[in-house]
Amino acid sequence: MGRLIKAVLALALLGFAALVAFTYLAEMTPVTGEVTVPVTLNAD
Repeated sequence: MGRLIKAVLALALLGFAALVAFTYLAEMTPVTGEVTVPVTLNAD
């Protein structure tokens, strides 16, 4: 039972470290650009 708990904790720490590494190293910047859309208003 103790080995199972150690294995689960080790996998959880490894997963957390991988998540942190992905967050810092991944390129997650959105593509930005200007968008112009004509708008028709029905003001009577």
